[in-house]
Amino acid sequence: MNVAAKLSPKDYATDQEVRWCPGCGDYAILKAVQRTMADLEADPENTVFVSGIGCAARFPYYMETYGFHTIHGRAAPIATAAKLTNPNLDIWVVSGDGDSLSIGGNHLLHLLRRDIDLNYLLFNNEIYGLTKGQMSPTSRIGTVSPSSPKGSHDRPVHATTFALAAGARFVARSYDVAQPHLIATLKRAHAHRGTSFVEILQNCIVYNADVFADVTDKSVASNAQIHVTHGEPLLFGKDHEKGLRLNTKTLTLEAVRLGEDGITEKDILVHDETNPVLATLIGKMAPPTLPEALGVIYCASDDAPVHKAVDRPTPEIMAERLNTLIRKGHTWHVG
Repeated sequence: MNVAAKLSPKDYATDQEVRWCPGCGDYAILKAVQRTMADLEADPENTVFVSGIGCAARFPYYMETYGFHTIHGRAAPIATAAKLTNPNLDIWVVSGDGDSLSIGGNHLLHLLRRDIDLNYLLFNNEIYGLTKGQMSPTSRIGTVSPSSPKGSHDRPVHATTFALAAGARFVARSYDVAQPHLIATLKRAHAHRGTSFVEILQNCIVYNADVFADVTDKSVASNAQIHVTHGEPLLFGKDHEKGLRLNTKTLTLEAVRLGEDGITEKDILVHDETNPVLATLIGKMAPPTLPEALGVIYCASDDAPVHKAVDRPTPEIMAERLNTLIRKGHTWHVG
């Protein structure tokens, strides 16, 4: 389809009633994605949203594109198959932290290492929202829920660190109500060749309200967030009076204040999004000791090959091969 006129965000919205809890962060993410589609001039007939199970999985119903609501944890392999079968499709996977990192953790790992050319959006609210608030793989220690009435004792899975360890070549982070930042991050992800992994911090207003308030609340944002930009010093604070420095003895990052103890901007690390070691260090930062990194944390500089489309024989040839195989005898030899 050739889009004759430039489409607006409303053109990517369906006539379906959007059914999330009032105040859910998913509304803001939906708005950002629809704006991103319009800015990219995405062809609705060439765009596919694939989801698993969970609150985030409603997404395909609300996008005026093709969509596939799959089963729990299986969005990644189905999206992989769609992309390999038709590499011209522009595919976006939408999944929650439970869907991605619990039942779907194995599938996500292999998607990332295979580097299929698609975009993976992980909505992280650190809870199971659809099934009424049980702790999820990303829930923090001490989280009280129906499945952890005395508080979770499990160390949480860190989404960004997981992605980097699995071999992801593009890793970024934003949050639901940060509209300009989220849209810019989604555009960068779309421009990357290979699997683009974007963690989106998402507020579950009912079962885990304000779990990210220590990062996103306006009263603390300047000190609790650091917006990382390739080639720019890692500065934060209201007036960029703070920065990140590498402690060469412990090989860890530490927050310092410019002007104290003779510290100047020359002592501050410069963000290199192509450096996987630096990406791991800044990707796992979190308040109160260090700010949360937002933006493109890692983007591989090399143009690594990605999986190509499957060379599929015609249906007639496939049927003939299957018939021959079935009637060959008791022992099959698959070459």
